[in-house]
Amino acid sequence: MAIPSGSLCFLTLGELSALLHRRQVTSVEATRAVLDRIHKLNPALRAYLAVLDESALRQAEAADQEIAAGRRRGPLHGVPVAVKDLCRTKGIPTTCASKLLRDWRPDSNATVVDRFEAAGAVLLGKLHLTEFAMVWYHPEIPGPQNPWNPALWPGASSSGSGAAIAAGLCYAAIGTDTGGSIRFPSAANGIVGLKPTWGRVSRHGVFPLAESLDHIGPMTRSVADAALVLSVIAGRDELDDTSLAAPAGDYEAAVDAGATGIRIGVDEQYVGRASSEVASAVIGAIAEFERIGARIIKVKLPEIEPCMRAWFPICAAEAAAAHAATYPSKAADYGPGVRSFLEAGAAVRGQDYANAHIVRERFTNRFQQLFEQVDVIACPTMPSATLPNNAIPPDAAPFKEPTPLLAFTALFNMSRNPTLSMPGGAGNGAPPPSLQLVGPMLGEATLIRAGAALERVTEWHRQRPPS
Repeated sequence: MAIPSGSLCFLTLGELSALLHRRQVTSVEATRAVLDRIHKLNPALRAYLAVLDESALRQAEAADQEIAAGRRRGPLHGVPVAVKDLCRTKGIPTTCASKLLRDWRPDSNATVVDRFEAAGAVLLGKLHLTEFAMVWYHPEIPGPQNPWNPALWPGASSSGSGAAIAAGLCYAAIGTDTGGSIRFPSAANGIVGLKPTWGRVSRHGVFPLAESLDHIGPMTRSVADAALVLSVIAGRDELDDTSLAAPAGDYEAAVDAGATGIRIGVDEQYVGRASSEVASAVIGAIAEFERIGARIIKVKLPEIEPCMRAWFPICAAEAAAAHAATYPSKAADYGPGVRSFLEAGAAVRGQDYANAHIVRERFTNRFQQLFEQVDVIACPTMPSATLPNNAIPPDAAPFKEPTPLLAFTALFNMSRNPTLSMPGGAGNGAPPPSLQLVGPMLGEATLIRAGAALERVTEWHRQRPPS
């Protein structure tokens, strides 16, 4: 079955997996097609910090042999994927996009990398990110470009992951999210991002930003693809004491369950904090949900400003703790934005952290109560569909006060709830507005059920940047 290389690179993971299973395409063919595209586009896009041509082709050859012998490991077998470059890879540089770690070659993998390997996925390389997953790039390590338009923000911090998925440079990527870092690049690049419940995916071997806020999750071109990846990476890990023991859900089955009877909560005032374009798109997506059988219920979120204000001292103080071995002793090696954030974190007093913690607990408790009335809450991912590439302040000072950019993201790191971001309207040649669905704790299957049902009756996730 001859598929043009360009078309092959833009298949969903599920579509490629089916072709590999039927042996209508080989893993080597798919891997070569994507590697060729990476080498063509990455010099300008800078989505990858490292491309692993030789090992990727070896893995693809092995996958083809196993599949041909009837030893298929599952839907990711032979599928080319990539991981954010703060996930440890044994013997392969893991730089966190920082000068500090440019020579670090870990002696073991992150658990998510091991689980990709066990599933037979092909690792293409390591994806770019903001320095140490904050919101700034090191001035000596230029960041990725948005494949839709280089004048637009590519998101932070999993910007390379978002750009690579959108540009057809991998079929799935791993992102991390501490205040929006899966969701911002998903929205900015017009793709799907799933931030699971905190602890649902092991953080072992992933360099932390703020450990009580960090989530690990998939970034893909469809909700169904996110379900396939989550099925592989979710679950208890003895190497991460914060990973959850609760059994993973049947995420693949949820894809086909439909939206009938799902109760979707909407806080119209909260949605209205976004631009009129984004708010209208979210309301339009909610109308589609109602058309396919969901029940729409009005809800009222707890007051959000105190929780937004509390995010900064928690995140900054925990970041300072994560960098205690190198900051301030090697402060000069950090970029100025990250250095300002760590400086602020080192200045957080214990009583300030304690006050922020109790604000978090109060918000979280009240927020969880909303799920007694609804199954999912719908809202925007970002307050605007796009941002200019120079929109991020140069240092940490503006983030000490509640910022509109974090209004739809940081709250759900604080509460630890799972979220699903997906294209929620027409972009008309630009990145489409992004819809966010928020679920109850361990409610990933419900999010997937709702998101996949919406995806089946719309074509929003099929929008692509110019080649």
